Amino acid sequence: MKALSHLLDSAKLIDPNPVSLVCSKTPSGITNLATVSWWTYLSLDPATIGFAMMKPSYTGEMVRTNKKVVLTVPSDKISPKQIMQCGSFTGRTKEKVKEFGIELKSLPDCDIQIPVHSVIAIQCALREFVDAGDHYFYICDVENVYGDENETPLFAWKGYSKIAPAKEV
Repeated sequence: MKALSHLLDSAKLIDPNPVSLVCSKTPSGITNLATVSWWTYLSLDPATIGFAMMKPSYTGEMVRTNKKVVLTVPSDKISPKQIMQCGSFTGRTKEKVKEFGIELKSLPDCDIQIPVHSVIAIQCALREFVDAGDHYFYICDVENVYGDENETPLFAWKGYSKIAPAKEV
C-alpha cells in the first residue's frame, strides 16, 4: 500500500459513485442544479440524508436560505457534459437549466423542479449544516422519495474522469 498525494485520489480507487444533482430554488423562482460528488443515507428512522458542498456554492446558499432541497440521481438520458456543466458553473450568474438544455418536471407538493430523466428524487428539508473545512455538510430530513425503475443511473468513475452507467464500464 502506498501513500496517496491527495484525499481525492482515494475516490479513484473505490469507484463508482452515483452522479448526483442538488436541485434548489433561486429567489427568482427558477430551479438551480449543482453536481455533487458525494451524498449518503444517514438514518432510516427518521429518514435522513447528508451531502457536502463547497462553502461558496450558490446552491448551498439557496439550500441554507430556503431550507428546502431535492437530491436527484440523473439517468443516462442526460449527457455527462450537461451534468458536469451543472457543477462547473455557478447559478449565481448562469441559468444552468436553460443554458445547458435540461428539461425539468414537477414533483407533487414541491416547488423545486427536477430533471425529467431522474432515477431517484429525494425531497428534503434542511435540518442543519455543519462546517467541514472547505465544505459545509448538509443534514436533511427526507420528506418524500420518488423513483423510476425505467431510468438507468449514471456513475462517476476514476474521480469523475468518466461518467457512464455501470453497465458500460
